[in-house]
Amino acid sequence: MQTERMRSGRIARVGSVHARSLSERPQGRAAMATCIRAVFLDRDGVINVNRADYVKSWEEFEFLPGTLDAIARLTSAGLSLFVVTNQAVVNRGMVSQQLVEWINGRMQHVVEKSGGRITAVAYCPHRSEEACKCRKPQPGLLVELARQHSVDLANAVVIGDGVSDIEAGQAAGCSTILVMTGRGRDQLALADASGKDGFAVAADLAAAAEFVLRRTLANAG
Repeated sequence: MQTERMRSGRIARVGSVHARSLSERPQGRAAMATCIRAVFLDRDGVINVNRADYVKSWEEFEFLPGTLDAIARLTSAGLSLFVVTNQAVVNRGMVSQQLVEWINGRMQHVVEKSGGRITAVAYCPHRSEEACKCRKPQPGLLVELARQHSVDLANAVVIGDGVSDIEAGQAAGCSTILVMTGRGRDQLALADASGKDGFAVAADLAAAAEFVLRRTLANAG
């Protein structure tokens, strides 16, 4: 059984996503750092398919198209990459912490085989009603990773598919990008309806990475 799980994650097939590009976002809405050195990625819905029944095994982990290449390109540019993810599936009793960590480790392994590197993965196992400090939209995971790895959060960007990712990033002082994969479309409508501001929008991780890389190169030196 373990041999089966150690196969590379599948690549999911999804239709084309049409979204407002970062450059089309109203001016002043997305305050982006001029010198990005670190990238914090949400997992489900950004790197892999966000399942309504949660990712409970490696067989259910499907990389979204373009994510492995995007991570490799960000790594090659010298950026430090981290994953921050809510995994309430643990405290709901659906999977163990050991399994979540094993899946995250397999994800990191496939990323490295594809030319990328995820420095560290941090996850929150709590349910929302537990009112912890690590579950996004709280910035606890970001702050702790920044402390452990000497990251200047003012020069970091959070890329996620949910308003909670945006709020966590903003609370930590990071730039933020909402992608239209996973829950992104519905979450953008929710953000617009509530007047939430200060973030950029990209079609997917590949598009977000392209913007980050252009900005990094433009401000190099």
